[in-house]
Amino acid sequence: MNTDDPELALLRAQDRVLRIQTKLHRWARQEPHRRFDDLFNLVTDPAFLLVAWARVRGNRGARTAGVDGATAPLIEAVRGTENYLGEVRTSLKDRSFRPLPVRERMIPKTGGKKRRLGIATITDRVVQVSMKLVLEPIFEADFLPCSYGFRPGHRTHDAVAEVRMLSSRSYEWVVEGDITACFDEISHPALMDRVRKRIGDRRVLGLVKAFLKADIFGEDRRLRASQFGTPQGSILSPLLSNVALSVLDEFVARHPGGPLSKPWRRCERRAKGLPNCRLVRYADDWCLLVAGTRTDAEHLREQAATVLSGMGLRLSPEKTLITHIDEGLDFLGWRIQRHRKPGTDRYYVYTYPSKKALRSITAKVKTVCRETGVNQPLDVLLDRLTPALLGWSAYFRWGVSSSTFSYLHHYTWHRVWHWIRKKHRKSAWMSLLRRYGDEGGWPTTESHRLFDPATMGTKRYRYRGSKIPSPWPTAGMRETAPA
Repeated sequence: MNTDDPELALLRAQDRVLRIQTKLHRWARQEPHRRFDDLFNLVTDPAFLLVAWARVRGNRGARTAGVDGATAPLIEAVRGTENYLGEVRTSLKDRSFRPLPVRERMIPKTGGKKRRLGIATITDRVVQVSMKLVLEPIFEADFLPCSYGFRPGHRTHDAVAEVRMLSSRSYEWVVEGDITACFDEISHPALMDRVRKRIGDRRVLGLVKAFLKADIFGEDRRLRASQFGTPQGSILSPLLSNVALSVLDEFVARHPGGPLSKPWRRCERRAKGLPNCRLVRYADDWCLLVAGTRTDAEHLREQAATVLSGMGLRLSPEKTLITHIDEGLDFLGWRIQRHRKPGTDRYYVYTYPSKKALRSITAKVKTVCRETGVNQPLDVLLDRLTPALLGWSAYFRWGVSSSTFSYLHHYTWHRVWHWIRKKHRKSAWMSLLRRYGDEGGWPTTESHRLFDPATMGTKRYRYRGSKIPSPWPTAGMRETAPA
């Protein structure tokens, strides 16, 4: 595709990609058992490669190089977009393309542990995005409504809202699933078997397998073979992990008391003392909600472990808990628990920020205040704190978070004023307050005002269910609603 007019060429490419994706999604919805052939020509289509390049170039990681040392700006400046994409297309067409090793980086986690992050080369990222543009509409037709992670238009809030809704309607026992090193242990043969159910093009299957088997260049500068798992940080990894974990979605959906059973059948089961169940999954974080007894939840946990073992995955015995909703659970940063409403004798399920989430933002505030030298202007500190506070508060505004926001307000106030007093050790408190505080004493300068979490309004997030829009509208077909 000629890129002399980059903006016009990109708009035309995006329009073509969307039209083809819509067709693929519609065909996949209409024919659940269809295997798609001749997809390789779409992966190498100039429009798909141009859209893929635009996404890679516009990503924050565009300046991060893989093992070849090339960044997106460097490629653009030295080789030019049109020539570069032509070379990528040619290498795919003549089958000379081979994924290069993934550069490994260990990212610290809370608790002292680390997780692996794989950094692919820019070329590998472009090819992966092009493949995702082709494969995602097909697999999205198969994913069940209980899956929310890394799906277009789906949010963490949707998953939390469904847990709250179900636990308010007799699903009181919750299996909090924790898969041991999920992304690192997925079985490649089992995953490829699931991919082959929908994809019949051997060239595309070969590319998927090649990316799964790409070597890993570790921080110790040693090359290791990839035998299991999908590297975190890979663009295809979220989609492939959803394909793998959909075995759990399908198991729960087909359960006699699952969402595909008739309402009268579920009522009959409860009358006989048999359990019903629902699954809410966000990537590898999932909750299995059970309307029954603790024993029923334990049996379902064992069955889920058996299903996941077929994909090479294991549940962590220590972290996979069975909890009653009255005791509460932590899910995606939220605390979900049933309480008595103050002033009444009625009980409701509430969602509010978990203690772990609150510790993370207070630790961030503390760290920023420590790392920002007192020789810097106050504006520098406020510039660093405001995005963190605003982002955290915006995420947790969709719950019962007012008291948490108030606590964060006071914590931040004390930390920032402690920093100011260290900066001006000889100045009197009242003079500092007049210089750096507004009428309420909140840290402010002439050009900046620190974001105040207490000013963030809260609102109940509406459970969207079947109203989550698809990016590929299918005329005359309705999305399946969760039961």
